[in-house]
Amino acid sequence: MTSLVSVVAQISRVLLGKERQVRLAVSGLVAGGHLLFEDLPGMGKTTLAEALARSFDLDFRRVHFTSDLLPADLTGIRLFDQNQGAFRFEPGPLFAQVLLADEINRASPRTQSALLEAMAAGRVSVDGTSHPLPQPFFVIATQNGLDQSGTAPLPESQLDRFLMRLSLGFPDREAERALLAGEGLALAELHALLSPQQLLEEQQRCRQQHASAALLDYVLDLVAQSRQAGPGTGTLAGNGAALSPRAAQALLQAGRAWSLIEGRDFVKPDDIQAVFAAVCEHRLDGGAPQGAEDALCRPLLEAVDGLR
Repeated sequence: MTSLVSVVAQISRVLLGKERQVRLAVSGLVAGGHLLFEDLPGMGKTTLAEALARSFDLDFRRVHFTSDLLPADLTGIRLFDQNQGAFRFEPGPLFAQVLLADEINRASPRTQSALLEAMAAGRVSVDGTSHPLPQPFFVIATQNGLDQSGTAPLPESQLDRFLMRLSLGFPDREAERALLAGEGLALAELHALLSPQQLLEEQQRCRQQHASAALLDYVLDLVAQSRQAGPGTGTLAGNGAALSPRAAQALLQAGRAWSLIEGRDFVKPDDIQAVFAAVCEHRLDGGAPQGAEDALCRPLLEAVDGLR
């Protein structure tokens, strides 16, 4: 059993009946991406985020986003040190290897923009000075559905910075019975299976996963199909947006991570299909879910597979 498979197995003992979602989340971190969890309250989003941090022995901080949260509450501020007679920078919670941004869609656009810079560039700017963030650095954000009070949709530019959008959903009856019977692991019982340095090494291995010319063509066919459907045409992707070159890169990287967890050193179309909805659905629907978690992705897969 590889270390990554062990991580998936351990976290799946905390979130019973959710192995596929756990595998996707681990794939996202191995691919070096940020994760967005969207669900009703109480589904285990926060539990999964903390379980991921514990399993990789990552420095973890949680910030509950509210309408009055300021950018400086995330990035940190400059304070005057009377002993030294000079200003010094006091880092905020962004300076953690894993930041759990809880209920991110309750924050103001200014605060969301501060987070966007950190996600995109791996650094923050305070009073004109740039401060690098620790490595590895991940944002694991949660948001409630837009029908919940006090929420606002994330801008498409910020949605695009999340490698994957995941939804846990309700557990099946047997998994929920096991949860009620206390058969799962508690967070306090989790132990680190990989160090941060080992995670960085797995990320390097992920980037080296072989993708054949035929596999690249398959990815290109998928993104081309989304562009062919186009906004408002009523075909395939319906009112969805076309997939960008960044989306194509994200899809390939996530497929590489999935294949690595599967124990292979090359990517297959099955790997791309496994991560396609998680990587692309929120880019196609612009943050407004269309019902099923693969409502827009499934027709694209079916169309491309039908042409091959």
